[in-house]
Amino acid sequence: MTQDYLMIGMKLLGALGLLIYGMRMMSEALQKMAGPQLRHILAKMTTNRVTGMLTGTLVTCAVQSSSATTVMTVSFVSAGLLTLGQAISVIMGANIGTTLTAWIMSLGYNVDLTAVVFPAFIVGMVLIYKKRHRFLGDFLFGIAFMFLSLVMLSSAGKELDLEHNEAVVRFFASFDTGSYWTILAFLAIGTVITCIVQSSAAVMAITILLCSTGVLPIYLGIALVMGENIGTTATANLAALGAGIPARRAALAHLLFNVFGVCWVLCVFYPFVNVVCALVGYDPEAGGQATLLPVVLAMFHTCFNVTNTMLLIGFIPQLERVVCKLLPERQQAEAEQFHLRYIQANLVQTPEISVLQAQKETALYAQRVQQMFALVRQLVDKDDDDEFAKLFTQIGQQEDITDKMEIEIGRFLEDVSKDHLSDITKLKVRQIMREIGELESIGDACYNMARTLNRRNEYDTAPTLTPELRQQLHTMMQLADDALTQMNSIMSGHGRDRDISETYRIENDINEMRHRLKAESMADVNNQKYSYVVGIMFSDLVGECEKLGDYVVNVVQARLGQ
Repeated sequence: MTQDYLMIGMKLLGALGLLIYGMRMMSEALQKMAGPQLRHILAKMTTNRVTGMLTGTLVTCAVQSSSATTVMTVSFVSAGLLTLGQAISVIMGANIGTTLTAWIMSLGYNVDLTAVVFPAFIVGMVLIYKKRHRFLGDFLFGIAFMFLSLVMLSSAGKELDLEHNEAVVRFFASFDTGSYWTILAFLAIGTVITCIVQSSAAVMAITILLCSTGVLPIYLGIALVMGENIGTTATANLAALGAGIPARRAALAHLLFNVFGVCWVLCVFYPFVNVVCALVGYDPEAGGQATLLPVVLAMFHTCFNVTNTMLLIGFIPQLERVVCKLLPERQQAEAEQFHLRYIQANLVQTPEISVLQAQKETALYAQRVQQMFALVRQLVDKDDDDEFAKLFTQIGQQEDITDKMEIEIGRFLEDVSKDHLSDITKLKVRQIMREIGELESIGDACYNMARTLNRRNEYDTAPTLTPELRQQLHTMMQLADDALTQMNSIMSGHGRDRDISETYRIENDINEMRHRLKAESMADVNNQKYSYVVGIMFSDLVGECEKLGDYVVNVVQARLGQ
């Protein structure tokens, strides 16, 4: 008998593992199919709180995992693709969408799903071997695994025959279902188990299994379901732990939303449950009709999340303010500023979304190198040694930061490349790799100019640029700054429709000016207007400006796919 229970227990655990794997497979396949278009879909469908809520509902219904939707939403907030307000509305919709999972599970306990499982496996296998439709094949395999797991759970539940196990029946009968302490205890149990398992669907499956056998009273089953709603927020909060403030705020909003829902339901627990039971036609006092209990659980889950969303959807701005107050922005020290803003390594997302994050991080990188160049322009006019040294040190720190940014973005893209990428995504990864390499070269050019200006401290007779040379250098640097401004306009997306000809025009102007200034400088040295050391210093500065212009052209070409 013990051996029989051991085999049934292993079957239950295997079925739960298959359920989690099937849902994850479905989720990842759908995200990969929609990945390249996901950003545009979200931007159009989250224009207001109602459309945002509907988006969250539809996406979660499709991927069959509110955790996947919320973690993805937290990633979007971290990447700057969604505002906090938009994310909250999507998360509200995700809570409604996840109720479909409960309905599918309740169906699995009342209908034989094997008729769906095997055709899905056959069609999925054919599609997986067709490269063009492999993600659709993965999706069908995910559906097949999920339905197969429900069949296995239902079968294992019948084999357990818990309704005739006196010890189990006595154990659950010992709890006072009319006591709030009992409800709170089971709510806590549901929360803790969901936090550990990291899958509300798995805990819901266990709850439905226990209720369908008639051993777990409906009030206690519903208390477990309420705990699952709180426990499921742990996934997004854990994912956001090492992320930035925006991601942590979105995850916290999810937790507060569900906790608020549980609090108001507890205030009207028994009347609310009785209303839900009446909708299904089940009498909680009379008992019996165990086949209706999975439907009661699914109905409660739906009524709870829909009502909670309706209550709070009008208060999204207020919820946003509460979250911002609980998690205020932190002022980062200068030494910590090299940390990436949009890329968070521990947030789970598809390669396509990761590439969008890398693009935004690279645009931020481009802005930083222009700020570094602005410091170099200031250095030209610094005659005071202390002020010069302070600014030179600051430029050196910026050079270290640009090096670290290149390495961190590059490593992130290497990790992204390990996944299965579409041809478009592979091309984007190569483009960004090229961009960060050229941007790092711009940082090197800026630092080389600063070191050239610092040569005055290497000689007994400090070589300084004449006022005329400074004016010429400023003119040259203005052209280089114009090129950087044009580059940043394109990198940020505002110049996506512009032609690259403006960048080429500025580059031609820089090249012509370099030839002219170098020729004039050589003549002025021969005419002894200033020393040879000053002439070399000036020529090096002009040459670095010209190199910087070349690097800018390379960045723009990479971003525009040329």
